[in-house]
Amino acid sequence: MGSIPQGFSSQQGIDGLNACAQSADVLIIVPAYNEEANIEKVVRKLERLPYDYVVINDGSCDATPRILDEIQANHIDLCQNLGIGGAVQTGYKYALNHGYQIAVQFDGDGQHDESCIDRLIQPILDGKADMTVGSRFVGEGNTFKSTVARRAGITILSALIKLITGQRIYDVTSGFRAVNQDVLREFVQYYPHDYPEPESLSCMISLGKRVQEVGVVMRSGHRRSPLRKQGALTCLRLKESSCSLQAFASLLLFCASFAASICR
Repeated sequence: MGSIPQGFSSQQGIDGLNACAQSADVLIIVPAYNEEANIEKVVRKLERLPYDYVVINDGSCDATPRILDEIQANHIDLCQNLGIGGAVQTGYKYALNHGYQIAVQFDGDGQHDESCIDRLIQPILDGKADMTVGSRFVGEGNTFKSTVARRAGITILSALIKLITGQRIYDVTSGFRAVNQDVLREFVQYYPHDYPEPESLSCMISLGKRVQEVGVVMRSGHRRSPLRKQGALTCLRLKESSCSLQAFASLLLFCASFAASICR
């Protein structure tokens, strides 16, 4: 990993982008669970960038850990599956412990476009945001497609967060995000495990952090390992059951109660 210069300030602006790229002040966190079909390709792309990265292998039971070892990828193997929230928080702890100024969450399934990372971190470098969210729903050039049900769910969650915080974020479930050290410290202390993206957004906005949405490109049609396909089928079935409705309702209640407790 690169050495970390002292005294970096987000107010350094555009000049800071080049300095940041050269000095490895940015860490890309890649949570990965059963990503044997994608992880090597993702790592190879990240290795061409001027940023450091760490893959958090979230207790994968396919060939993901073996592939990471074989390609000598920088990674952490969790001894059991913690879920997306636990895996991402592990990456945040790694980033803070190693002195990184900016941490970027980047999916291990090939969905996110690495060429958009510069765009995502620029508002933080300019001192205009503490956290940025890569959005499929702002800007142009996005070919990502999602189901009608998923879009409806995102719209409802977006409206709820607007009601709670006063700020509209359109792509509230996006896992392509960047944070500065202030937010990093908050996430190391607490990061939601079950529904981390919308919950953490609501939390940070309620704490007065500046959250900005940035248009990015996301890919659809990425390959899944057999175990990931199995999991996707299970999720699809759950969405059609009352369990998913209860989970969705609990998320709404969590967001509302959490924001209310902060505002007291």
